[in-house]
Amino acid sequence: MSATPAPPEFAPADAAALPLWLVRPGAEGADLPAGIGELAQNWARAQGFAGKPGQLCLLPDANGAIAGALYGIGTRDSTPRERWLLAKAAETLPAGDWRLAAIPEGVDATLGALGWLLAQYRFARYKAAEAPAARLVAPAGIDAKRVIAMAAGEFLARDLINTPASDMGPEDLERAARALAERHGATISVIRGEELLTQNFPMIHAVGRAGAQAPRLIDLRFPGEGPALTLVGKGVCFDTGGLDIKPAASMGLMKKDMGGAANVLGLAEMLARLGQTRNMRLRVLIPAVENAIGGNAFRPGDILTSRKGLTVEVNNTDAEGRLVLADALALAEEEAPALLVSMATLTGAARVALGPDLPPLFCDDDGLAAQLHQAGLAQADPLWRLPFWAPYESMIEPGIADLDNAPGGGFAGAITAALFLRRFAGQARHYLHLDIYGWQPSAAPGRPKGGAGQGMRALLAALPELLQ
Repeated sequence: MSATPAPPEFAPADAAALPLWLVRPGAEGADLPAGIGELAQNWARAQGFAGKPGQLCLLPDANGAIAGALYGIGTRDSTPRERWLLAKAAETLPAGDWRLAAIPEGVDATLGALGWLLAQYRFARYKAAEAPAARLVAPAGIDAKRVIAMAAGEFLARDLINTPASDMGPEDLERAARALAERHGATISVIRGEELLTQNFPMIHAVGRAGAQAPRLIDLRFPGEGPALTLVGKGVCFDTGGLDIKPAASMGLMKKDMGGAANVLGLAEMLARLGQTRNMRLRVLIPAVENAIGGNAFRPGDILTSRKGLTVEVNNTDAEGRLVLADALALAEEEAPALLVSMATLTGAARVALGPDLPPLFCDDDGLAAQLHQAGLAQADPLWRLPFWAPYESMIEPGIADLDNAPGGGFAGAITAALFLRRFAGQARHYLHLDIYGWQPSAAPGRPKGGAGQGMRALLAALPELLQ
């Protein structure tokens, strides 16, 4: 099967598009627009259309053909529960070109249009899948190029996460990075296998050396001038848990353990499409490994010396993501970027605390954290701040080494993992860490079950302020 097609475009502005009215409930049924005429109003009432969220009513003309449609968006109180207002409309409307006849007060046309595009996603690499055939004319006043770029980055991240490890090992992840670099004029260098030892990336090598494909560090640089932004994404292409093997139920989704890498590549895709990489020095680092089981696998109790020189006691080989990220962060901080961001499917503790939709954000700067939080809310890409809680530093200090990769006790797992990573990012002016899930556990409008982008749009919106 071919790979998933490119993200959809909007319908041409001059298309003979059918009108779509967005309707809220009224005092008696739906608050129907006067512009549709009395006949259409009577038809909608006879069909029981009440403006409930996701409710659709097709309107006929005098010959029985479709003349337009009404789509319920619910009350203002119900709207926040519907992350993608128009996604369900895109999935249920018949084929053809559609335009928004009016945009009610309180409706974000940009997010509506993005939801429409996101509803077109289908993972079709192994099985044919038809996307919805209803196209939207870009609503007046939105930045259509930006919306398409956001959809493109999301589609890329979803595709990478959804691809199983048989076709998305470290070599394949490298190929995906090379393809992105070629599309956007970036340079790429890769350190593989035993070269990781000679060039001082010992923990990336230790975690990945038992894998079927050689571990590697992927390094992309985009041409541009301005403040330095470095994105580091966890690229564990499959995680067995290593010698501390996961049970089968926990291993089933581990193709998604490279979700951090997928998301930083998706964000880079957005930035490059929008030309924003010209105004910064963007670097993307991905430690790509498979945490496998073999005679040469790293062991519980091993003490590893990191690139930064800090020693790490391995108390659980299933806490491998922070090890590979640590070497990559140590490389990143050597250039002291203005902003250093890590994204990783790092801890189950984050999911227990906040669930699959709400990734924890760690940041020492109150102002930057607030900006990113607000950007996430505005972009329907929510983040929730958790603290780099200094009193817990002692929990990651085992006594016979500088650091412990898996403190016992079961407390504050997301926080202690973030504290571990911060030890390797200290030279950056600002450091942000996002502990993402990267997966949609059940289908929702615009969000099919499977790989998911998280934090990309929030960062895209906030970066102009974050890099000041």
